[in-house]
Amino acid sequence: MTSFFKHLIRAILIGTVIYFIILAIYFFMGRFNEGFNYQNAWTDYYKNMIFALILYMVNAYWIQYLIVNYKHDLFSLKRFTIGISGNILVSILGIFLSRIILVVVLEKMPLTEFLTNEKPGYYQSSLIIAICISLIFYAIWYYKYRQETKVKEQKIIAGTASAKFDALKNQLDPHFLFNSLNVLTSLIEEDPHQAQKFTTALSKVYRYVLEQKNKDLVSVEEELQFAKTYVKLLKMRFEDSIHLEIPEHSANTEAKIVPLSLQLLLENAVKHNVVTSSKPLHIKVFEKDGMLMVQNNLQAKQVVKKSSGVGLQNIQQRYGILTDRHVEITKTAKDFTVRLPLLTKQVSVMETQQTYIDDKRYEKAKEHVERLKGFYGNLTAYIIVIPCLALLNYNTTSFPWIIFPTLGWGFGVVMHGMEVFGYNPLWGKSWEERKIRKFMDEDQF
Repeated sequence: MTSFFKHLIRAILIGTVIYFIILAIYFFMGRFNEGFNYQNAWTDYYKNMIFALILYMVNAYWIQYLIVNYKHDLFSLKRFTIGISGNILVSILGIFLSRIILVVVLEKMPLTEFLTNEKPGYYQSSLIIAICISLIFYAIWYYKYRQETKVKEQKIIAGTASAKFDALKNQLDPHFLFNSLNVLTSLIEEDPHQAQKFTTALSKVYRYVLEQKNKDLVSVEEELQFAKTYVKLLKMRFEDSIHLEIPEHSANTEAKIVPLSLQLLLENAVKHNVVTSSKPLHIKVFEKDGMLMVQNNLQAKQVVKKSSGVGLQNIQQRYGILTDRHVEITKTAKDFTVRLPLLTKQVSVMETQQTYIDDKRYEKAKEHVERLKGFYGNLTAYIIVIPCLALLNYNTTSFPWIIFPTLGWGFGVVMHGMEVFGYNPLWGKSWEERKIRKFMDEDQF
C-alpha cells in the first residue's frame, strides 16, 4: 500500500508539471492573448490529471514487473524491446480507459457511440508523452543499476584483495613450521640435547608468528628483535657457520614492514646457500634510503630442490597489495640483496581508518555547507524577485503570466532544497546511501 501512495504522489507531481508545460507552450503560441479563463484551466487540469494518473500507474507497474523479473538483464536488446513494446501497449490501454472515464462516465456519452467515434488521433499526443516518461523511468533505473554495479565491483575488488592477502599470510604458518620441523629432525639425529633446546626456542618463535598472523604491518623494531631470536635457532644447528650483522634498533621508529618478511629472507639465505665452517654464511641487515636491506654472500648450493616459491614471491605479493613501492632484488657474482620498502604514514598507501573517516567527514561537511549556501541564495532571490514580477504583472496586463516563473522557478527551488537536504521524491531520503549500505551488507555482492 505504501508503494501505491508513493506512485500516486509522483503521478500527481508529474501530471502537474506536464500541465504547466502545456500551458507555457499555449502561452507562447498566443492562445491566451484574449484573456485567461480560470474555469477552463481547472477543467483542463483535472482532465489532464486523469490521463496522468492512469498512464503513470500502468507504466510504473509494468516497469516494476520488468525490474522484478529481469533486473540485470533488462538492458539487453531483446528485453529492452519487450519493455518498450509493453509500455506502448499498456499506454494505449491506459489512454483508452482515461477516455472512457472522461467521455462515458463524466460527459455521459453512450458507450456504443463512444466506441464508434474513436479515432487514432485521440491517442497520438498522450502516447508520445507516455513513452517519453517511460524512457525517463528506464534512464533512472539504468542509473541505479550502474551505481549498484559499481558498488558490487568495488566490493568484489576489495574482497578479493583482502582474501588474497589473508591467503598469503596463511601460507607462512605451515611453511615456517615445516622448515622448522625439518631442522628439528636433523638435530634429533645429530644432537638430542641441542634438539631439546631448539624445541624450547621454537615455541617462543612460533608464538611470535601467531601474534603477527592477523597484522598487515609490523614495526621494523619488532622484526629486528625477532630476527635475532630466529638466528639463534639457526645457530643451534649451524653453530659458527652463520654470522649475522644486524642493528640493535631501527633508525626510524615509525617504519613498518610486512610481518615475518625478515625471517623469510633469512630462511631463504640458509636454504639456498652453502653453510659450513669453511664457508660461513654472512648475512647483513641494515637500513638505507628508506629500504631495509638484507644482504648475504652468494655461495649457492649445487643441488637444490625446486623452490616452492612461498618465500620471496609471498613477500612481493603482500607488498604489492599494500603499497605501490616494490621489493627490489639484486644478484651479483658475490652477493644477493633484497630491499624491503619501509612503510610510514607519509609513504604508505595505507591510511588509518579513523584518519580516513575524519577526512571524508570534513570533505562531506564542507560540500554540504557549499550546497546550503547555494540553496539559501537561490531561495532568497526567489523571495525577492517573484513579488516584484507579480507587481509588474498586476500593473501591466490582465493575463496572469506570473504563474509561469512562480511555478517554474518555485519547482526548481523545491528540487534544489530536496537535493540539499537529502530527500528524493522518487527514492526517498538518503536513498543512495541506504542502498550502498544495503548492497555492501549483502553476501552476494
